[in-house]
Amino acid sequence: MQIFTIFTSISPHTTERKTKREGGVMKTLNPLLTMLAAILLMPAPTAAVTPREEKTHLTVNGVVKDRNSKKVIPYANINVVGSPHGTVSNDDGDFTLKIARSATGSDISIEISHLGYYNSQIKVDSTSTTEKLTIWLSPAVNQLREVVITGYEPRRLVEEAVSKIVANYDANPRLLTGFYRETAQKKKRYINVSEAVVDLYKTSYRNPGVEQDRVQLIKGRKLISTKVSDTLAVKLLGGPVSAVYLDVVKNPDLLLSPEMLDFYDFYFEEMTSIDRRLQYVVGFRPRRVLPHALYNGRFYIDRERLSFTRAEFSLDLSDLPKAIQSVLHRKPAGLRFRPTEVSYRVSYIDREGRSDLNYVYAHIAFKCDWKRKLFSTNYAIQSEMVVTDRQPAIDSRISWKDSFKPNEVLSDDVSSFYDEDFWGAYNIIEPSESLEHAVKRLKRQRER
Repeated sequence: MQIFTIFTSISPHTTERKTKREGGVMKTLNPLLTMLAAILLMPAPTAAVTPREEKTHLTVNGVVKDRNSKKVIPYANINVVGSPHGTVSNDDGDFTLKIARSATGSDISIEISHLGYYNSQIKVDSTSTTEKLTIWLSPAVNQLREVVITGYEPRRLVEEAVSKIVANYDANPRLLTGFYRETAQKKKRYINVSEAVVDLYKTSYRNPGVEQDRVQLIKGRKLISTKVSDTLAVKLLGGPVSAVYLDVVKNPDLLLSPEMLDFYDFYFEEMTSIDRRLQYVVGFRPRRVLPHALYNGRFYIDRERLSFTRAEFSLDLSDLPKAIQSVLHRKPAGLRFRPTEVSYRVSYIDREGRSDLNYVYAHIAFKCDWKRKLFSTNYAIQSEMVVTDRQPAIDSRISWKDSFKPNEVLSDDVSSFYDEDFWGAYNIIEPSESLEHAVKRLKRQRER
């Protein structure tokens, strides 16, 4: 049996810098370890779970579609107006939102938003469970044609947005509840599905850095393929901890520190709209040749508040040895590895004039083949986390002992997929149709 270990680290190198706070040299390493593959398959016992009473909650089901093209809209934000609760739509545009009936009056309003669309609000009767709704979003294109970007050079705009982080983001610690899912595929077949509800303790955005931010596992479940032909079973190392390190606003060493900005060229792209607000779009690409791979991507910056609304970036694969160094941790002799995509997406949501972390997504695709074999095998790993609730962190600090560690594997710590009501009243990202089919197949494998 061979052990195959790979990881992606947002900062694949260790840097040294002077710090007044410690009066010496501080080593900074972003240990975003998002991939681990190993052939060891261990069946997990089923844990008995008592779900929350669904009678105490209103469940809203729906699908989000483009009004013009009639196509579904994935990853749309769905939020309860005046409430910290929310979720996102899945790949098929579907969503389910659970809201405590005690927290609502006779009516509640739900707001749906997405990049490049006008927001839509609907009222829902909280006295009954709603049938599946179809939410139509209209593209927000007309208002953008007359907008001209003036007064800023692109890098200067990014620096100005960095300087306003203290004013635009939460000055107090927050306790966020999120739903996290990670999947691994061999070709088009799922070989690992793991999910969890987690708490995230976020320190104030006035203090850059994520050293004190923590993730705690509340409950989770998994399914792993038991096929003999799956000689490499892919798991994610660090799992939900990625949401801490991918918060580019809180973790400036990723992209937004003065040192990191020097590594990139910046340029303007066409403006767009998010959540009814105009956004500058600033693209960036590597301008320096370094010992490690950099990123290509774009920032979305609110035109009025100059807050970061969204960041999209992917590892530069133009120099494959450097890209592999950033992704590969360990592999068996004779196995050849080549990444084909390593991309990330982070979004923030405006709440009462302050921006909060909302959604984190990662996608890693790679090819593996053995020497003297003709064909390679495609693998893909995807993880995502949506913040479903947020509260002031009063006496809610998560200790290091209780936290989920960057070197832990979620699928090693959670039970299997056998309870239909496992999540109870927790909000989750609805599984797509293809994922639902995959879960059924994996369940049948384990039952044989």
